[in-house]
Amino acid sequence: MVKTDKTRHVSPVKMSEVARLADVSLMTVSRALNSPEKLSPETLRKVLDVVAETGYVPNLTAGSLRSAKTRLIAVFTPYFSGHFAEMIQTVSEALTSKGYQVILGQTEYSTLREADLVQAIIGRRPDGIIVTGVEHSPETRSLLIQSRIPVVETWDLTPTPIDMLVGFSHEEISSAVCNFLVARGRKNIALISNNDPRALRRNEAFLATARKIGLETPVVKSMPFPLTHGKARTAFAELLAEYSKMDAVYCSSDVGAMGVLTEAQVRGIAIPGDLAVVGTGDFDFAATLHPSLTTVRLGGAIVGAKAAQFILDRVEGREVVNKIVKVGISIIERQSS
Repeated sequence: MVKTDKTRHVSPVKMSEVARLADVSLMTVSRALNSPEKLSPETLRKVLDVVAETGYVPNLTAGSLRSAKTRLIAVFTPYFSGHFAEMIQTVSEALTSKGYQVILGQTEYSTLREADLVQAIIGRRPDGIIVTGVEHSPETRSLLIQSRIPVVETWDLTPTPIDMLVGFSHEEISSAVCNFLVARGRKNIALISNNDPRALRRNEAFLATARKIGLETPVVKSMPFPLTHGKARTAFAELLAEYSKMDAVYCSSDVGAMGVLTEAQVRGIAIPGDLAVVGTGDFDFAATLHPSLTTVRLGGAIVGAKAAQFILDRVEGREVVNKIVKVGISIIERQSS
């Protein structure tokens, strides 16, 4: 079996190689991918096994001239709202202004869903792919590398990106918020969080920072994405029953923090007198809430602009020297803390 070195310098596996390894004709490989019902189960399985093991990606535009760009850029995010809306808007504006069309795919924090989207788009040979996060299935990572299409991972950091990367440290976010609250005299902190991988990493980093400082272990309420206004109100009500001495809440989104503010006001809890509340995202409503919301600004617009520039540079033949860009985060202090 062919062994592929998963780096950007490996040539994509050709259909002829798949045919040779499976000991079938080129026509049989084509039928396996396009008309599988025409093959026996045994032959079909033999071909598909080789496809999976070699990372072969069919080129759906092989019959056309590849000298012309498709001018199509794929952007995959967990959802199109919340934290990711600002990045999507910035990417779209930057690329469409240069004559490129953006196609969106929603992964819903599922590596299987992401794999399906990547498989579907790669065969159509987009000029670039922007994905959210650095946690992918091995198959997806292999497909993206083998495709030789410019790829930008966003919203996270890793020393070993697929190709290019622009993001921030989720661990640094939590550590900064923990220290911020402690500096303001808060000692009994609770977390209300999504349960997606990055939110869970932020939770772990928050707990580690709290232990280092010597705080009582924060209480954590995590739930499936998205963290809605209603879910946060319910989670906060449960926390009040379980953790009466709580004096601060950190939420993984501003929508969740708004739910905490609402429930606190209904119950007559003074903010920030009795309780400090911090959100994440600096959504457009954060500054106009009452009280206005202290939150973590993630820089989605900066991430989107740099990701778009990475793609444009590669597509237009400019060398990308610094392939990893770390975007700084900041805590925007307002009335709620």
